[in-house]
Amino acid sequence: MHKAGFVNIIGSPNVGKSTLMNGLVGERISIITSKHQTTRHRIMGIVNGDDFQIVYSDTPGVLKPHYKLQESMMNFVSLALTDADVILFVTDIFENEMNHPETFERLQKTSTPILLLINKIDLKDQARMEERVKYWGEKLPKAQILPISALHKLNLDFVFKKIIELLPENPPYFDKEALTDKPLRFFVSEIIREKILQNYEKEIPYSCEVVVESYKEEPNITKIEAVIYVSRDSQKGIMIGHQGSKLKKVGTEARLEIEEFIGKKVFLKLDVKVDKDWRETEAKLKRFGYN
Repeated sequence: MHKAGFVNIIGSPNVGKSTLMNGLVGERISIITSKHQTTRHRIMGIVNGDDFQIVYSDTPGVLKPHYKLQESMMNFVSLALTDADVILFVTDIFENEMNHPETFERLQKTSTPILLLINKIDLKDQARMEERVKYWGEKLPKAQILPISALHKLNLDFVFKKIIELLPENPPYFDKEALTDKPLRFFVSEIIREKILQNYEKEIPYSCEVVVESYKEEPNITKIEAVIYVSRDSQKGIMIGHQGSKLKKVGTEARLEIEEFIGKKVFLKLDVKVDKDWRETEAKLKRFGYN
């Protein structure tokens, strides 16, 4: 008997979905920062065993869209609710209620099995945890509630066992050697975007998109050229910094992490271009993979 299915991670921004995804997959698939809207795409991580295949999906944090990019992000969430075999609904010990009532209503109505994971339990006391378990038990009575710490991998083994129990009988959906559905270029662009999120403030990180224009593997080095698109001319200046200092810092940090990720020396060239309406133009969003 072989089990296989899609296990999709849903929740508000910053409750720890990407940390959970990386912990369950055992690889660094999703970028993690303390900023909202870190995850923009639906990113799959695949875990294989002799008699099972779990296809995890990390999704953007649910929010009320304010522009077309965020609409596309919410479409990924909607699709994940539709095609899941198991839903991991992630909240944390600090969240009082889900910030997107429409998504929560869909969770209440779905017939798909739900594991409700209360994350970051290491940061609060037992009384708060018990209060949250009681609250969510009343709000979503059909869900199995499991307190966890994704960062410290506390109770993740128990989550894994529950997922295996709930998976339907199916042949594998992907090659048994596959780790993700995304190409290497995608992860390179995500690493660069993570460094932008870590190094810039306010609107700058949310106005950026990274596109890998060239990826050439040579015997001793991989040469990568990437473009960072921003929404305004003033943002281009901020992105580059005085005498190119900010862009150089992002490039150095990204290069070191890409080298660790691919296990090879990297030459990374970054350029910054202005595209004023990329977040509002469907054709451009499609080119950037938001379709």
